[in-house]
Amino acid sequence: MSSGSGAQRVLTACLMPVAIFFMAFWLLPITQLIALPAAKGWETYFAILIDSRYATSLINTLLLSLVVTAATLILGLAVGLYLAKPKVFGRRFLLALLTLPLSFPGVVVGFFIILLGGRQGAVADLFESIGLGRVTFAYGLTGLFLAYLYFSLPRVIASYTAAAQGMDRSIEEAARSLGANRFHVLWDAWLPQLLPTTAACAAIVFATSMGAFGTAFTLASKFEVLPITIYNEFTNYANFPLAASLSLSLGLLTWLSLFLMGRWTGGRVAL
Repeated sequence: MSSGSGAQRVLTACLMPVAIFFMAFWLLPITQLIALPAAKGWETYFAILIDSRYATSLINTLLLSLVVTAATLILGLAVGLYLAKPKVFGRRFLLALLTLPLSFPGVVVGFFIILLGGRQGAVADLFESIGLGRVTFAYGLTGLFLAYLYFSLPRVIASYTAAAQGMDRSIEEAARSLGANRFHVLWDAWLPQLLPTTAACAAIVFATSMGAFGTAFTLASKFEVLPITIYNEFTNYANFPLAASLSLSLGLLTWLSLFLMGRWTGGRVAL
């Protein structure tokens, strides 16, 4: 009994720092975040639905995240399946090159887009040289889409490549022996095996796009997304209750999307 009690005390002592950290840096802030909008009135909790500006910002963020997620999955799947082939020349070099953007933060990715499509970017110089004026795309929807895609694609490519290399090739061989064409092999043999990877990648890309701040802060001057709206409310206007309400709306919508993704996969993927 004494030995068991001593082990229990040691375990409790080891868990204490974790519990303190959890309470100090998650439980207390989230409790205050939930309670803060009430200081300005209960209607503040529904500001995202009442005010058209905030609703538009949420819709912009949601649609952009969905489009980026779909485009990233399609491109990542195609590149990942190609790189998973055993006889691809320079596969390791290509994979290392394609995943290099993983080392760049969102602000740097936004800077890359400005260098490409900003007012002093390469595209603007090119169009001006042929007499079409200085065409820019970095500061609106196109710039944000390309930046989010550039930021997320390396992770998806790496995940699909690893998953495709571990697929059971006997299923593909059986499908081909029964006369299946390339589309049916992809649909019936490959995609079911890649479903867990697809769900996990979709969840990561969608959640990252919904909450992306560094890239949006660099580029979102003509297209407002919710993280920038939240930043403006508590930084420029010191409206902490409203910023808390918008943060809760963003968090709940992202969580709901991930929950539905988990239900869609039948619980086979932990999101």
